[in-house]
Amino acid sequence: MTHTLSTTVSVSIEIRKSRFIAYAMPVADRDAAMQELRRLREAHPGATHVCWALLAGGQSGMSDDGEPSGTAGRPILEVLRHHDLDGVLAAVVRYYGGVKLGAGGLVRAYTEAIASALQHAERVERVAQTQLTIEIDYPDEARVRRWIEQERAELAGSEYGLSVRLVLRMPATMRDSARDALRDATQGRARFVDPEGDAAD
Repeated sequence: MTHTLSTTVSVSIEIRKSRFIAYAMPVADRDAAMQELRRLREAHPGATHVCWALLAGGQSGMSDDGEPSGTAGRPILEVLRHHDLDGVLAAVVRYYGGVKLGAGGLVRAYTEAIASALQHAERVERVAQTQLTIEIDYPDEARVRRWIEQERAELAGSEYGLSVRLVLRMPATMRDSARDALRDATQGRARFVDPEGDAAD
């Protein structure tokens, strides 16, 4: 069973005049992680490095962001793996303080920074999410939106043309029962669209 984080955690530590600000945050996928990294860079325009590692199913990755190869991204990734996390972006913002740490010192600093952040992190079980795209006629929209609210599914997108197309996000285990329930709610009029855009049924 893998876990993710319930909320973003952050901690700041100082090592030989350099400031390391570690962030660990839950993310749905690589795209969401890249958006968070952009925000971090905007929030820290004066930072020397923003190093990171991501574990998100098959969309993992890491970056030393200008630090010597293997001294930042990989140590951060190893800490995430050690904590058995998934769907998590870990980033460390470094403000250089004028004292060189050397390769071994950098590995220790990045490891310590992200491990410190994770000490305060609340873990939650990671539930696999899926998307379901439904096409309905305008008169059925209110019924479907009511169902979304009641079942606490997430409305991830909507398109209005000749008909209404709604993209729902929900735990993968809900998918089959959701299709049945939405068919019932619309008296069989709901059409489901597969990710390639063809009507599935």
